[in-house]
Amino acid sequence: MDSFEWNKIIGAVLGTAIFIFVVRLVAEHIYEAEKPEKPGYVVEGVVETAAGGGAAAPVEETMPDWGTVLAAADVAAGKALVSKCEQCHDVTKDSPNKIGPNLFAVVDRPRGSHEGFAYSSAMKNKPGNWTYDELFKFIKAPGVDIPGTKMSFAGMRSEKDRINLIAYLRSEADTPAPIPAPAPKKEAAPAAEAAPAAGAPAKGPGGPVPAAPK
Repeated sequence: MDSFEWNKIIGAVLGTAIFIFVVRLVAEHIYEAEKPEKPGYVVEGVVETAAGGGAAAPVEETMPDWGTVLAAADVAAGKALVSKCEQCHDVTKDSPNKIGPNLFAVVDRPRGSHEGFAYSSAMKNKPGNWTYDELFKFIKAPGVDIPGTKMSFAGMRSEKDRINLIAYLRSEADTPAPIPAPAPKKEAAPAAEAAPAAGAPAKGPGGPVPAAPK
């Protein structure tokens, strides 16, 4: 086979490859699906990501009135939810640490203080106790609340589930953490005094003010 025949074969192969490439580009342009502005559904326990690929900052939420919600919490439902935690934690007294520290009497315990567990530097460098508010925020998205934590759990979005879980964790203690008093109810603002109708005399300290003579 001479060089002319080889040139024809190579040309045919290159031409076919170019044709396939062009057809693919055209097809992708024609059938490209538009991305929705908002997802159709949210998967429970998955942390949203920012455009750069990192965890997005959580939307600031109002903390529950613990004096009210703990009294009405479903501790049994919280006990069922704790199965999500028991893969890495034990919640019973005097049990050894697992992948994560033991959670017995965790409510109001100083953060990063359970004996025998090697906490991340991020956890050790964040002072304070595991108050109701701090647990509520951390359970929602551990990696967002404390970047660098060893806890890989994606989080629990449901406010009701977090309240029930915290109520159960509170019950797992020799002396459960005290429940704060309910927040005082806000008094309704007094209704604004109705403005006088058009043409009606304005009211002064001693009664209606007579209109000025015309």
